[in-house]
Amino acid sequence: MTRMTMVKALNTGLRAALENDPKVVLMGEDIGPLGGVFRVTEGLQKDFGEGRVMDTPLAESAIVGTAVGMTFRGFRPVIEIQFDGFVYPAYDQIVSQVAKLHFRSRGRVRMPIVIRIPYGGGIGAVEHHSESPEGQFALTAGLKVVTCSNPDDAHWMIQQAIASDDPIVFMEPKRRYWESGEVDTDSEPAPLWSSRVVRPGSDATLITYGPMVRTCLDSARAAEADGLDLEVIDLRTLSPLDLGPVVESVRRTGHAVVVHEAARTLGLGAEIAARVGDECFYALESPVQRVTGYDMPYPPSRVEHDFLPGLDRILDAVDRARAY
Repeated sequence: MTRMTMVKALNTGLRAALENDPKVVLMGEDIGPLGGVFRVTEGLQKDFGEGRVMDTPLAESAIVGTAVGMTFRGFRPVIEIQFDGFVYPAYDQIVSQVAKLHFRSRGRVRMPIVIRIPYGGGIGAVEHHSESPEGQFALTAGLKVVTCSNPDDAHWMIQQAIASDDPIVFMEPKRRYWESGEVDTDSEPAPLWSSRVVRPGSDATLITYGPMVRTCLDSARAAEADGLDLEVIDLRTLSPLDLGPVVESVRRTGHAVVVHEAARTLGLGAEIAARVGDECFYALESPVQRVTGYDMPYPPSRVEHDFLPGLDRILDAVDRARAY
């Protein structure tokens, strides 16, 4: 077990992927000598060369389009989108080409592309630097979407994503980049397409992912003072959703609260609430509650903590659920 930040864990995971497969290449703005704005790729160009770790122009659509072409030559490109709000110039390439070429070619063309996107708020950034676009990719048939919440998952999930033949949008919670955790580099990692219980409980189920896992764990610890035992589930995979652990949990607790930073309307929480309602109808003692960002553009950083779900809003939702 080694203690490291999520940034370092991603760096070691990318390094391992580069060492294990000469067809893996990294592409992105300022990822070379600078190591990216968050230093995730620090030292990789020095060790693997400019042919494997490539600085690109400030042109997200061109970056993704180039990666699509490289897959035809057998490469496995890993793209860094510098900030979440910068992905939209590449949106057409991602949803029209990356997501569909395998299907349109009847399986003859594979798209083993990983698109890394730092996402979410909480870092005091300026406009277009704190978005939560995961739902826009999760609803796109042909794409898979995963997100890590801790350094151990970051280290292993990035390697699993790169090894997959599917196009994967890899969401990295930037507000957790500098938090440390234990990384077990020797044990067998959890399957990529799986959710898991990160805190067992009996009174209600908190369903979340990415940056909100830590917030939900803090909420569960705070709830202990009121005698509540909250279970926390980290989804990890957003498309496809692995709701097996969620269904088993909600059937035990009878109450479900979904938490994410993205907007409420048509967010992932709506899909999860519908699926839980289908599978757990006779076990639910109250409607599924949602704690989310608001249906508005991301606000100025000075007031972002009023926008982001926090401990009080999560515990209020638990109280509403248990009041039925």
